[in-house]
Amino acid sequence: MQMDQNEPTPTIEAQHDALLGSLPMSDTADFSAVERGFLGTLDDPAIRNADGDVVWDASTYDFLEGDAPTSVNPSLWRQGKLVARHGLFEVVPGLYQIRGLDLSVTSFIEGDTGVIVLDPLLTKETGAAALALYRKHRGDRPIRAFIHTHSHIDHFGGVQGMATQDEIDSGAIEIIVPEGFLEHAVSENVYAGTAMSRRSGYMYGASLARGPKGQVGAGLGQTTSTGEATLYVPTLEIGATGQTHTIDGVEFEFQMAPGTEAPSEMHFYIPRYRALCMAENATHTLHNLLTLRGAVVRDPHVWSHYLTEALERYGDKTDVVFASHHWPTWGNEDVKHFLGVQRDLYGYLHDQTLRMLNQGLNGAEIAEVIELPPALTQNWSTHGYYGSVSHNVKAIYQRYMGWFDGNPARLWPHPPKPLAERYVAAIGGVDRVVELAQDAYEQGDFRWAATLLDHAVFAEPDNADAKALYADTLEQLGYGAENGTWRNFFLSGATELREGNFGTPLTANAPAIIAQLTPEQLLDAIAITVNGPRAWDLDLAFDITLTDLHRSFHVTLRNGVLIYVERAPDGTAPLHITTTKQRLLALITGDTQSEGLTVDGDLAVLSQLTAVLDPGDPGFNIVLP
Repeated sequence: MQMDQNEPTPTIEAQHDALLGSLPMSDTADFSAVERGFLGTLDDPAIRNADGDVVWDASTYDFLEGDAPTSVNPSLWRQGKLVARHGLFEVVPGLYQIRGLDLSVTSFIEGDTGVIVLDPLLTKETGAAALALYRKHRGDRPIRAFIHTHSHIDHFGGVQGMATQDEIDSGAIEIIVPEGFLEHAVSENVYAGTAMSRRSGYMYGASLARGPKGQVGAGLGQTTSTGEATLYVPTLEIGATGQTHTIDGVEFEFQMAPGTEAPSEMHFYIPRYRALCMAENATHTLHNLLTLRGAVVRDPHVWSHYLTEALERYGDKTDVVFASHHWPTWGNEDVKHFLGVQRDLYGYLHDQTLRMLNQGLNGAEIAEVIELPPALTQNWSTHGYYGSVSHNVKAIYQRYMGWFDGNPARLWPHPPKPLAERYVAAIGGVDRVVELAQDAYEQGDFRWAATLLDHAVFAEPDNADAKALYADTLEQLGYGAENGTWRNFFLSGATELREGNFGTPLTANAPAIIAQLTPEQLLDAIAITVNGPRAWDLDLAFDITLTDLHRSFHVTLRNGVLIYVERAPDGTAPLHITTTKQRLLALITGDTQSEGLTVDGDLAVLSQLTAVLDPGDPGFNIVLP
């Protein structure tokens, strides 16, 4: 952050003091667990891309030492210290993890002749660095397989930093995924990818300086690397719980867990190492049921069910449980306790939200009154460093009841800007709103101050006094947040109010991801960029034949809707395009001149289509209208 920043107010300092008195600070077992098995780390903590640009620098979190400053929630500071620890760690002999070199964790499972890589980080640069660090300490073992536990990009994006396409094509390396992986991995990063990426910049604090008044982590990991995300097509899908597969002499037994933290997800048990991998469904934080970057609401009921199933199937024969974030838990009794607490956490949130919504409370009301049992709140792994009780409860309400709470006055409200203008006028003008917000700020009621100032800046976006006080208010909310992503959202909002829109620092729809779109997904991606009103009067039809896939589609655009049907060309369409899937990607961006394209008919049809395509805006406003 470049702008001048305020000190925490007495309200925030008192809040932190009270929290410290309620936390089990004498429980330091996690710090011992984080250090266990440490073998070494990078000589240079900065990881660079081919151009020499830094895509990850572990040393930027070196400030996380000692007691928490008053500008950081002490619980979040503690979590940041744990998550920032970086290097190679031995989980048990033959099973190793690299932590602290990206948002996620990658694990190396040694077989008879080589190694199986689990979730190879987010970008190829951090993936390559992780592999090099592992080999420095464990030797140049060849990779025999990759296992991607689920369809989120931070668990497969680094794969091309560890292996080549030729190694995959030759069969030397397997890529093993849960059923539905490729569809979800691609679609989540494309269909709403622009909006998710823009909001991810807020969620992970990508444009914030790291330090006690800036970004201190995201709870699940510190932040995301900024290199190139990649993908290889899987070679084996796992589709059933209890299914086994042996890789390089190591047997894996899989447990399906779809619809939990990701729509396509699986756990697995390794008898050789008496180790259970829980993917991202049992970590040392309350996870998201609706991530703040945006996604489909996850199902806490089945999440809890799959944790119960894991306990029943593997609990008695597991000596260590590990995941694709955070540090492992060792010892059979501790493993079962940890999984049981995590299971109860999601089950409790689900059941109690349903109980209260059936009593007539809406999501915001439930979020204010719900309390976790003391046995859960005294366990560090239930704290909301990444997800939160507040926004998870609202997500559960949304999953079952939708956005409408049943109150007819809230059925058809004005959109934010005209609503803000009416509120501001009713209160007596922007100056009066800022005056009331200043009173709330001085009283430590930052939530009310933020609400008032949200209306003020939406009514008058250029009002300097409103923007300045709003930034100060969000800053204090950030200082107070236990949740890493809440802190990042608050401080990112303050940054944009003071310095202007920082755009999208993170992009999920990388070329290697886009390249794996099926033809149907590619046509869907085109359809959602059609500007409906501009296309109302168009009536277009054309055929596309993809020679590399031996598939043809008849495409129409009518009433502003692009529709496709797979069928052979019959000669009735005014345009027939023959090309490859990769060349089609260039075609829809307007490249009609490059080789690899055969056009039969009226090319003006294509020009009319491309003229009404309206791609997403990676710099849309969030904190301002």
